[in-house]
Amino acid sequence: MTNNKITRLFNIDYSIIQGGMVWVSGYKLAAAVSNAGGLGLIGAGSMYPEVFRTHIQKCKKATHRPFGVNLPLIYPDIDKMVDIVIEEGVKIVFTSAGNPNTWTSKLKAHGIKVVHVVSSIKFAIKAERAGVDAVVAEGFEAGGHNGREETTTFALTPMVKEHLSIPLISAGGIASGRGILAAEILGADGVQIGSRFAVSKESSAHTSFKNLITELQDGDTQLTFKELAPVRIVKNNYYQKLIEFYKTHPSIEALKIFYDQAKLKTGIFEGDILEGKLEIGQIAGLIKQVKPVSELMNEMISEYNTVKQNLSQIR
Repeated sequence: MTNNKITRLFNIDYSIIQGGMVWVSGYKLAAAVSNAGGLGLIGAGSMYPEVFRTHIQKCKKATHRPFGVNLPLIYPDIDKMVDIVIEEGVKIVFTSAGNPNTWTSKLKAHGIKVVHVVSSIKFAIKAERAGVDAVVAEGFEAGGHNGREETTTFALTPMVKEHLSIPLISAGGIASGRGILAAEILGADGVQIGSRFAVSKESSAHTSFKNLITELQDGDTQLTFKELAPVRIVKNNYYQKLIEFYKTHPSIEALKIFYDQAKLKTGIFEGDILEGKLEIGQIAGLIKQVKPVSELMNEMISEYNTVKQNLSQIR
């Protein structure tokens, strides 16, 4: 977790990257993770360009440690977002939901380290060929957008590792020191953690959303909208209405209307836990308290070291 390919690539203390989640990953969360020795990411997916710029500027004031941004490449104003990244001097960009060939060269030409999020071996290879500095392999367990193949992190990580010469970051279903160590054993050089940080005090998610997540058990989330962009959501009223909607055999266009991005803001940011779309990973069943980022980082690092030491003593 320390002094490896990822810590050296980003000049951080621990190879723990915070996911750039929509309506969750503002500058407060990113700065807190970076100040604790990991790599914080501002999630641009839910921000207008000038709001995005403001979060970058505030993050630079809130931390002197490295931080980055997550740019969904399907964002309608992605060209403006890329320009803002360059103008504000951001040095680390994680891209997702699109073709890394489109922007990687331009970003790297300005001295920016680029990492791309993938859900399969095929896209991991394409990302490396596009010139990215590292790849995030995100498994089926994750919240937010997932791969249609439904490959789990436990299977995806070692398979992708065999095909890469650049550093590999594992994501999906990781929220503890044990999980971090498991990912390393499977071949990861670092981990990206979303759900656990989404339920931190510094997360910009609504308190009602955070409290609900601490009550979830295994089986309380489901991967949905596979015909569009697969997302894992909580089984609330919105989910039940979606299940009923599927019984009418909806068209792709009808599903797009039901998908309604505004429902994500309604649920996560505004706190309508019944009718909002609540994206979260399967690991939510392990999250029982809302805690400050500093405490979460200390707990994960301590558990990682303890478990690793115990394993080394097994004969």
